[in-house]
Amino acid sequence: MLSCPSCESKHTVKNGRIHNGKQNYRCRDCGRQFVQDPQNKLIDQATKDLIDKLILERLSLAGIARVTGVSELWLQRYVNAKYVTVPRRVSVSAKKRGD
Repeated sequence: MLSCPSCESKHTVKNGRIHNGKQNYRCRDCGRQFVQDPQNKLIDQATKDLIDKLILERLSLAGIARVTGVSELWLQRYVNAKYVTVPRRVSVSAKKRGD
């Protein structure tokens, strides 16, 4: 039997299927629902660094997603989060007037 990823309990039962047909399970002890082999993959720091460089090169988001193997939705969220961290102020110095 599967063990719960939260509480490590072996008291799990089948609980339907998820959108892609994988079996869904529920822990009887803590109530957590989970899938045996989730497809979520973490994006490593090297890929994020590459994405940052490609954004500076002004490539399209669809192109960056295709090259790096990330989803366009994840990439859009990543870019939006990066955009929030960029300072909004621009310092402009006054031009000196000639004599």
